Amino acid sequence: MSRPQRAVLEPVPKIARYLELDLLPGADARAVARLGDVAAPERTVLGIGEPLALALGARVEGLRAFPCVAGVGCAFPSTQRALWVFLASDDATDLHDRARALRDLLADAFVVRDEVPCFRYREGRDLSGFEDGTENPKGDLATQAAIRPDGSTFVAVQRWVHDLDALAKMTPAARSALVGRDLASNEELAGAPPSAHVKRAAQESFDPPAFMVRRSMPWGGVADNGLYFVAYGESLDRFERVLRRMSGADDGIADGLLRFSRAVTGGYYWCPPVDARGRLDTSALG
Repeated sequence: MSRPQRAVLEPVPKIARYLELDLLPGADARAVARLGDVAAPERTVLGIGEPLALALGARVEGLRAFPCVAGVGCAFPSTQRALWVFLASDDATDLHDRARALRDLLADAFVVRDEVPCFRYREGRDLSGFEDGTENPKGDLATQAAIRPDGSTFVAVQRWVHDLDALAKMTPAARSALVGRDLASNEELAGAPPSAHVKRAAQESFDPPAFMVRRSMPWGGVADNGLYFVAYGESLDRFERVLRRMSGADDGIADGLLRFSRAVTGGYYWCPPVDARGRLDTSALG
């Protein structure tokens, strides 16, 4: 019986590395099969983008390229890649060695286009200071939200760039209003404005509900930083409905987060299940 890749539902690790890769022109897409030999599969998630599926002559139901979404004074770009990899660890040396080993394993067929080192900030907060993933479903509800009947899942990823200097110039009340939660207590504000993130992205407010399992992590240093957004779902429709509302494309109200942050990448990927031996089950790709 197939089951999800283990790291999909695991808590956010101490440190992580995200890799986004493209298939080289003329390369044999079947090289992806080597990922069955990836190191530490229990701390790795592998995702297949539509460009790679098409190169293999396969179509995965529900998989598509990330859309370009334009809204009120904002745009969410698409930087769709062929392959996406999440590597989790508690040790920087282990993470470095595994990332290089994976690159070398695929070097004749794939090239790394983006590499984002991430870390857990404090007890699981965004660099803005707000707690991340407050409304994540848990237990069986998380499985229902993220995992398809065959054990696979979809993942939506974006890299966001923050302007923490602009945020620091706001009063605590103004910052809380952007998110719709009190910065100190994380309690939802009763009088949050319609543009507050909790109003724009409330997963239960969609029909059908848009529950996802978010596993986002901060990235960067002093000069450049932000959030690498990761959301697992049994359908990409869930994320896309939230994204459109955040942009204000439907009602003209953009998400308050856009006052201090902007998305610079966007990709959709299908994460195959693993078989009883724990090896990646890519049979759906032919």
